[in-house]
Amino acid sequence: MKKNRWVVKLGTGLLTRKTGEIDRKQVGLLVGQVARLMAEGIEIVLVSSGAIAAGMTAMGLEERPRATTGLQACATIGQIELMSEYQRHLRKHDLLGAQLLLTHANLDSRSCCRNAAQTLEHLLAQRRFLPIVNENDAIASEEIKVGDNDRLSAYAATLVGAGKLIILSSVDGLMTSTDGTGELVPLVKVVDDKIRALAAGTASQRNVGGMATKVLAAEIAATVGAETIIANGRAPDILPAIASGDFRGTVFRLRA
Repeated sequence: MKKNRWVVKLGTGLLTRKTGEIDRKQVGLLVGQVARLMAEGIEIVLVSSGAIAAGMTAMGLEERPRATTGLQACATIGQIELMSEYQRHLRKHDLLGAQLLLTHANLDSRSCCRNAAQTLEHLLAQRRFLPIVNENDAIASEEIKVGDNDRLSAYAATLVGAGKLIILSSVDGLMTSTDGTGELVPLVKVVDDKIRALAAGTASQRNVGGMATKVLAAEIAATVGAETIIANGRAPDILPAIASGDFRGTVFRLRA
């Protein structure tokens, strides 16, 4: 476990506008924060959602397709636009993005995991590349897909031995009411039935997962000793704030 190595997951709601279009200004702000932390010696692997949502917009779809082929088509179109946007902002900081697409079948293969880990280690060692991980939605079926990027980010954290898993979305963290209202839960040391009851799903047409998958991700990340933080990605300079320890969010400090 490396304390200066973070996996940062960015949710669809954070990267897109209400219309479903990519929020280009927001992507630029987040890339700027990542570049700042990388300059300070923090190694970052990004797990990015948003490809299917971007594809939905490009195809003029109002609702998320239910058929696998429709989702895969959205992903193939949206992934290019999303990565192009990342690359445009990264170049401003003399950085380059490096895309890595995975499925559960890859993560379940010892040789694939070894190859992925070696590739990520090589990229991180160069200190000028930002690995950007996403599920390979274009080929993923029910049998081989991870299902959501919260869990994918947790698996990425275990793959690279990250010290922190940062899950950024449009919410501040785990709240004391099941509907997402109430007071923020600042620290979780044990995930029990009470904590699971507070986690709710999502009804968004463009998002997958919800607080329940974030809590599950925290449990997975804890198996390698990684601390998980859930915070609002639209809060000003949230990543530098997390680095300084002065931020609003929920910290999962679970025992392995």
